[in-house]
Amino acid sequence: MGERKASKDGDRKVGRRALLIGGTVAAAGSAVLARDELARLWWRTPGVEKPRKEGEVDYAGARWVAASDANWRRADRPDDYGIDMVVVHVTQGSFDSAVKAFQDPGHRAAAHYIVRQDGHVTQMIRELDVAYHAGNRDYNERSVGIEHEGFVDRPQDLTDGMYEASARLTARICARYDIPVDREHIIGHVEVPGTDHTDPGRHWDWDKYMRLVRRARTTPA
Repeated sequence: MGERKASKDGDRKVGRRALLIGGTVAAAGSAVLARDELARLWWRTPGVEKPRKEGEVDYAGARWVAASDANWRRADRPDDYGIDMVVVHVTQGSFDSAVKAFQDPGHRAAAHYIVRQDGHVTQMIRELDVAYHAGNRDYNERSVGIEHEGFVDRPQDLTDGMYEASARLTARICARYDIPVDREHIIGHVEVPGTDHTDPGRHWDWDKYMRLVRRARTTPA
């Protein structure tokens, strides 16, 4: 979420070309689908999607609370879209208000996780799926979004418990997808091209956070 710099929406559901596996591909002008498009769409074929269980989480200890399906797009990452980034957000509100917003189909945005000030982690979208959190379709497809309860202009909201819990979460995400633990791959919402947000803000302590992530990365889960 975060503080906005201007009024501009994020990712929206954008239709893809239809793919008919095992038959003839019908397309205007007899266009041939590119190899990378085939790789991205293979998961649409019946029977190839990864098994899913209702309420299942990707991070041990997280509590599952489902976001509205209007705020994310079903996918099968990292097989259709590689994951190579974590995007850090600040909610600009309370934990409860963020959950409520992500459950609202009219909000049209949500992150995969919310970390509360006391360190509690809630997952609202599976990492398999594309969350509308970054305001940039390419970044949404390749990243996991983590919200943090608080306001960008209130440094007291960024608690030690929040930093530590978030760092453990980010470390596990980086381990799962072999993401380098550096500032090119762990970024703030403000650093996403075309963003209209300023979070996590000037009070976010990147040196502290990256130190905690690196420490958690080398600590057995």
